[in-house]
Amino acid sequence: MGSHVKSNQALVVREIMDSLRRIVQTLRVSSRHAEAKVGLSGAQLFVLSKLRGVDPISVNDLAERTATHQSSVSVVVGRLVKRGLVRRTLSKKDARCKMLELTTEGRSVLRSAPDAAQEKLIAGLQRMKSTHRTTLANSLALWAKQISEESSPVMMFEEQPPTRGGSRG
Repeated sequence: MGSHVKSNQALVVREIMDSLRRIVQTLRVSSRHAEAKVGLSGAQLFVLSKLRGVDPISVNDLAERTATHQSSVSVVVGRLVKRGLVRRTLSKKDARCKMLELTTEGRSVLRSAPDAAQEKLIAGLQRMKSTHRTTLANSLALWAKQISEESSPVMMFEEQPPTRGGSRG
């Protein structure tokens, strides 16, 4: 009986790892395709796509739209601004707040860009029952805490600049 339980546990671990590998592979292939087609990382393409068709929005609103921490999306936005694909403007309501919008070049890049894999991931999560999403979120958070102390994860397949204490990414 003991070896049967052990083999079932091993099977469950393998199923989890296989699922994780499929997700990572989907993201990696999508990111490579975006890089080859339009010269953007998957994270950059995802951020651009979330700016499509919206009025100028704040970094915090963009972080919410991308289901990402504000500091992580800020790094990606900075790279897109440098490339001239996104523009920062001052808010008309609050001059202390900067707003983000696509440039003409950013819209042009999006017209020829593939879909971002993150869109599929989010759509898949949204199709799940609420109770399953909650269970998954709690389980993944517990697992992540056991393997990493990183407090705000970076966007997938987007390198972050080194921090003072070393490198991240």
